[in-house]
Amino acid sequence: VGCDRSKSLVDICGEKNFQAFVCDALSVPIRSGSCDACISIAVIHHFSTAERRLAAIQELARLLRPGGTALIYVWAMEQEYKSQKSKYLKEKSGSKDKQEEINTDMAQRRLSDQKPESSSQDSACSADQQCSGLKEKGCGTKLVVGSRLPIHTNRTSFHSQDLLVPWHLKSDTRKKGESVNTALFPAGTKESQELSPVFHRYYHVFCEGELEATCRSLDCVRVQKSYYDQGNWCVVLEKL
Repeated sequence: VGCDRSKSLVDICGEKNFQAFVCDALSVPIRSGSCDACISIAVIHHFSTAERRLAAIQELARLLRPGGTALIYVWAMEQEYKSQKSKYLKEKSGSKDKQEEINTDMAQRRLSDQKPESSSQDSACSADQQCSGLKEKGCGTKLVVGSRLPIHTNRTSFHSQDLLVPWHLKSDTRKKGESVNTALFPAGTKESQELSPVFHRYYHVFCEGELEATCRSLDCVRVQKSYYDQGNWCVVLEKL
């Protein structure tokens, strides 16, 4: 059985005859100790504080029976590991990235007009400090004016652990089954932006050893295995 915060994704599971329901990963409506195994793939890196990331792992542990196991995957800060680039970096394509740069620039201008919310101490340093650090590293990460979080340039290495990653919708289906051809409008135009909006999603990318250390802080589990897999840090936990 699966669960997700997105009703639309859960509906897709239903269409494929999979069992899934909508819920919050910090409060799963399943009784304690009832699962032989739990899987959390690309979820915990979306929580914006260390406390919430730990709580998400605690919730997985709560669901497990004694001896049960959990597999956790999170996005890694190290997209190049042991001289090998991850699939994420290898999939870089010139024309696609140029389009993403245009869309990201326009998104930055829109976001700069918004009043930033106060961030937690876990969200790293101030805008000035991040700008300074990014300049020193010569990285492609862009910072939103008036914001504490940099916007990541897709298909490039990470230079900040807390950032916003642009997600681009290719087309808008205003009527079911009727897609809109975005090629009709030049990249960066108002029409193109309306048909291909950019959504910025928060990520905390994990450094080597960080996920394992977080898991080891819990007394109710032990780390069976910790490894790197294609730009992700992964652990296998056992419920004690």
